Amino acid sequence: MGPFDDSMTFIYTQDLDRSAGFYQNTLALPLVLEQANCKVFQVSENGYLGVCTRDEAPKPDGIIVTFVTLDVDGWVDRLKAAGVSFEKEPQFNPKYNIYHCFFRDPDGYLLEIQRFEDPNWSKPVAP
Repeated sequence: MGPFDDSMTFIYTQDLDRSAGFYQNTLALPLVLEQANCKVFQVSENGYLGVCTRDEAPKPDGIIVTFVTLDVDGWVDRLKAAGVSFEKEPQFNPKYNIYHCFFRDPDGYLLEIQRFEDPNWSKPVAP
């Protein structure tokens, strides 16, 4: 038995249209499934983010949604042009051997764009 086929993370919002607009328009993630109170976006070949409505306020503390890319600076330029403010500008983190930055979505979830600098990082190869 190998790894799972896909990965999905769910986050919650009280304003689905606002949050979906951020992920679909600002981050340009393709909408792959739309349900009554949930929209699922594709973030990579086998990774998905579900944004769903809940009556209670979102609890974003302690959650980091990370998008891995080789082009961190390109994404930063693109998002700044779309009006996104960054909490932490791109910088090298020697502790984890990554180059990364942080910003927040409309509900306060901490989002990270990251590039692994560690030569031991590699995407798994399908069996």
